[in-house]
Amino acid sequence: MKNTSNRRSWFWNWVVNNRLVSILTVTLLILLILLVLSKVSWLFTPVKLILDVIGLPLIIAGLLYYLLNPVVDWVERKWHVQRTWTILGLFLVVILFLIWGITSLIPLVQNQLVGFMKDWPHYWREISREGTVWLHDNRLNGIRDQLEQLNREIEGQASKATSSALRTTVSSVGTVVSRITSIVVALITAPFILFYLLRDGHKLPNYLAQLIPTRSRHSFVRVLVEMNQQVSNYVRGQIIVAFCVGVMFSIGFTIVGLPFGLMLGISAGILNLVPYLGSFFAMVPVVVIALFMSPWMLVKVLIVFMIEQTIEGRVISPLVLGSSLKIHPLTIMFILLFSGSAFGVPGVILGIPGYAVLKVVFSEFFDWYKGFSGLYGTPKTDNQSTGEEQA
Repeated sequence: MKNTSNRRSWFWNWVVNNRLVSILTVTLLILLILLVLSKVSWLFTPVKLILDVIGLPLIIAGLLYYLLNPVVDWVERKWHVQRTWTILGLFLVVILFLIWGITSLIPLVQNQLVGFMKDWPHYWREISREGTVWLHDNRLNGIRDQLEQLNREIEGQASKATSSALRTTVSSVGTVVSRITSIVVALITAPFILFYLLRDGHKLPNYLAQLIPTRSRHSFVRVLVEMNQQVSNYVRGQIIVAFCVGVMFSIGFTIVGLPFGLMLGISAGILNLVPYLGSFFAMVPVVVIALFMSPWMLVKVLIVFMIEQTIEGRVISPLVLGSSLKIHPLTIMFILLFSGSAFGVPGVILGIPGYAVLKVVFSEFFDWYKGFSGLYGTPKTDNQSTGEEQA
């Protein structure tokens, strides 16, 4: 009996009650669950179909929720107005703003967009011709072959991309119609989802907490609130910054006399939703048009760009975004590259808020692991160890 008790004690101390073994066991079980789920992926087909239907209106409503919810909270807290009436009044203001945009701003942007699409091939041909003349300059004899090879590769890739886009457009008219229908349905249903999010969204964490064991509810609600705060700060900040960027570029391009200045400024604001890379892509057509106009126009455009970047980087972004996400710029670049490669344009747009959510979850898990494992406590000094031995 004594040997049996010793064997059980050894097994308990070194296997069952060992924290490292417990962690490895839990990790193994999680990996086994993921493996099993990968083998029965057909079970998630209905979920995918549901997300295909409600995904776009949910994203639209979510973005507008993070933008408008602070206004609703402020009115309710400041003026003690019922949320329902505040939301309806806010919807009325948004509708009036949309009517103004449709009647005055959109026709102007549409005319500039049509003119831009009509003149762009001419701009590109002229830039290509000037580039060819520049390549044959005698001062570039040493690297002419490499530059010509690079030019041929760029033209070849552009030609392939254009041909592929044309083939896709011609061969998938039904898909285009289906996408347009989905967008129309999303635009119709998103306001209803937004209304209920604004009215009852603050109750969601406590409602979901009812599904969690009582002991873990406080931590669960805290994680949900922090995740919501992170995503809210980012989405609201990016939309406000993008709006300011669009306004500044539109005004700047119009002042310097750049053709299609309003359309290019609005495009720059939309592309600015993608950090770092958006500004670069927005400046490509601007630089091409400026080069076609004159070298002096290029100088004026670059001055506008530098002024905008200075105001955005020194005033607007620190004031609006602050350091809420606490993500290093190099980390943001890696996130954009990975999410764009894995999920395309939606991944580029949603990659950073998704990373912020995962960061909150993993931080909470790591805090729990530090307390559970006991491996991250304050190390004992030699004096403390000696005192304990003497005691």
